[in-house]
Amino acid sequence: MRLGVLISANDPWRVFEDVYQYLRSHYVVDLFEPRQIKTPILHHRINRMLFHRELDSFLRSHDVVFFEWASELLAAATHLPKRCSIVTRLHRYELFSWAAAINWDVVDRIILVSQAMQRKFVAQFPAQAHKTVVVPVGVSLEQYRPHEKPFAGDIGTVCYLTPRKRVYELILAFHELTQQRDRFHLHVAGGQDDASRDYYDALRSLVHRLKLQDKVTFHGEIKRAWEWYRNIDIFVSNSFSEGLQAAPIEAMASGCYTLSHHWDGADELLPEANLFLTEHELRQRILSYDDASEAERRLRQEEMRAIACERFDLRHVESRIHKVIEEVASIRSADVR
Repeated sequence: MRLGVLISANDPWRVFEDVYQYLRSHYVVDLFEPRQIKTPILHHRINRMLFHRELDSFLRSHDVVFFEWASELLAAATHLPKRCSIVTRLHRYELFSWAAAINWDVVDRIILVSQAMQRKFVAQFPAQAHKTVVVPVGVSLEQYRPHEKPFAGDIGTVCYLTPRKRVYELILAFHELTQQRDRFHLHVAGGQDDASRDYYDALRSLVHRLKLQDKVTFHGEIKRAWEWYRNIDIFVSNSFSEGLQAAPIEAMASGCYTLSHHWDGADELLPEANLFLTEHELRQRILSYDDASEAERRLRQEEMRAIACERFDLRHVESRIHKVIEEVASIRSADVR
């Protein structure tokens, strides 16, 4: 069986790289890489025609194609004649930005990363409910491992620095925390795109206005995240909307005590005791952990690691995606016969 993989240049590879390598170890895999022709005039029109021709040819030459991110490439492919079986993984933003542009009738399986996202998808496209399957985001438990570190009050967050991630509000909450207890340090990691540069500028400005320069460190994009987590005691996700965010899972696997704002679906990620709605609740959870004995903190760290091992082991996630592809391939094979 020939498997084609499609991922847009605009969509991140971070949560897909390991899955892609796994698929390559089981199938002959081709990655769709459209050409671009630079001409002085009409280049947009020519490239659009070339793109649709190459996409149609790619679909025709594979038995099953896997779309990581149900976004622009899937939208284009589903309005071409059906050439092969189609599997896609829908994370979050695609439901709000691309789902209405996709012809879901020609998609064979839709992988959602959480039950909450499955509910949202089915509410919009009830006729497609039978095609959906929930497979969470996974992390490598070999790469992300606990590391012995004396508790020092290091609080961390990793995310793309956009308003949805609410890092601005996290800094405000952290400022209030330092008024109650002065031992904490906030570490903010992650990059930004052109559209969010003003947000990043606002974050830096806020830190200066609150006189937190010695208490907040911006790390930028981190290449070896598993090493960065070793220096974090408490990880905080402060988003207001997620599919199933990978960073808290990485933090849990690394043994960090992990807290999350209670966005829809966060209860699939963490126990109720690790979720918060208000900044006051966040501060109380951090202070409670700070007050705990060394033995109590170790037990909570072990609980985080155990959740990651039980629910988000990358090996199990890869196996489940593999199973979905095999099921689709077997149906196609039966139809051909």
